[in-house]
Amino acid sequence: MRAGAGRGGDPATIREVATLAGVSTMTVSRVLRGSPSVTPANRERVEAAVKALAYRPNVVARSLRQGRRTGTVGLVVTNLANPFYARLALGIEAELSTGDRRVMITNTGGDVDRERAAVRDLTDRRVDGLVLVPAGHSQAYLGDELPPSVPVVTVGRPPTGIDADCVLVDDVGGAHAATRALLAAGHRRIGFLGNPPSVYTGSERYRGFCAALDEVGVTPDEAYVRRAQQDLASAERAAGELLSLPVPPTAILCTNNRNTIGAYRALRRRGVSVTIAGFDDFELADVLSVPVTIVAYDADELGRRAARLLVERIDGAVDAGTPPRRIVVPTTIVEHLPPAAPDSPQ
Repeated sequence: MRAGAGRGGDPATIREVATLAGVSTMTVSRVLRGSPSVTPANRERVEAAVKALAYRPNVVARSLRQGRRTGTVGLVVTNLANPFYARLALGIEAELSTGDRRVMITNTGGDVDRERAAVRDLTDRRVDGLVLVPAGHSQAYLGDELPPSVPVVTVGRPPTGIDADCVLVDDVGGAHAATRALLAAGHRRIGFLGNPPSVYTGSERYRGFCAALDEVGVTPDEAYVRRAQQDLASAERAAGELLSLPVPPTAILCTNNRNTIGAYRALRRRGVSVTIAGFDDFELADVLSVPVTIVAYDADELGRRAARLLVERIDGAVDAGTPPRRIVVPTTIVEHLPPAAPDSPQ
């Protein structure tokens, strides 16, 4: 047996540590637990064997044997390339770290089959709870995939088909406020770049957009609406289509940072100036060469709130019969103006 591994290169087992140290597995367990009942000589042999084999205790297996939880929480998101999900994960991790819990993250790419497979895999790994950014309309399948003891919190979309807590953004209010800001600036030809209608946030933000237009007597023009973008490339193409119209929009509302950045790239390539409004703040939004109105909110706070709801369910701090809870995180409007041009030399 070579140092640093068990037989065949697999992780070393507690039995292999015991064999190398010349003690029982119970003695190894006592050393690992810090029990004072082990003699100094045996402790020294066990610690040497642990180091030689690079042994790491299987926390999950040990917790299951002792009837305890594993201290892990699953996080299922739709697009790890989107900085929003990084902030969401950091918020969850910050909240869980105070209770010595860890996060296991998996990405679905917005595919419902991958989501279901991810949930099944996390269940097999005995997570204590699940934070889910849903990809599909219904999450009823969770009733078959998750044991009743594993709570779920959805983020960004209320659950359908199951009873579960959720944390949402004020999607309608944020889109309404951003559109009102564009209207107040004198814009009437306003384009819309959004997620597919099947995506909850996309449909809610479109609803807020239309409501704001309706309040001032402006009818949404379908020629100015694109609702199928899910990445930068498709967002740039869609924005390019709007800018190529015989009478292009003078402003564009974007439903997430991917659409906002894609729209800006389309503007730069064409050398035109159109006001942009979009959800999700992002780095460098304040140095773009066009006016940008941002619907901002704290993505970290979404994560913290979701983790808090989940831990309360895991730890039994709320009664099992407590109805599903819904938290809505507010949005604010942030205006970014293009940097002033430097003074020309005298």
